[in-house]
Amino acid sequence: MPLRNRIDVLHGVNLDQLGRRDPAHYGGLTFERLEMAIAGFARELRLEVRFFQTNHEGEFVEHLHRLRDLADGILINAGAWTHYSWAIRDALEITALPTVEVHLSDVEHREPFRRVSVVRDLCVATIAGRGVDGYRDALTRLKEELEA
Repeated sequence: MPLRNRIDVLHGVNLDQLGRRDPAHYGGLTFERLEMAIAGFARELRLEVRFFQTNHEGEFVEHLHRLRDLADGILINAGAWTHYSWAIRDALEITALPTVEVHLSDVEHREPFRRVSVVRDLCVATIAGRGVDGYRDALTRLKEELEA
């Protein structure tokens, strides 16, 4: 059985602005530090990660369309698109790869609109409110799914 360890880490709208966002929800974390931490978690788990971030919904959709032969699984934090982008949901469904949804903040205890996820039903798990450590949990869950 071939090794299945290629994970695409997809960050959506405004995630590149970590460090400038509300510290009550995100602390002082910067996007660069987040990616460095994720890369470290992936090395520990013997996963290969590739990062993608955009603030353009169509670009996000096009990236998902290309993933089928480039990745074995997806870790997705689509940012605000999580709550309303049916285009991203459909593209994720077309990709048909095991996916874990992750959020830095506890979206279930924030504004009501953040409690809605249009991608959740396509994901093997959703992890929220654990900050950077949630990404370790998400990668671990994705690895379990890939090894099953």
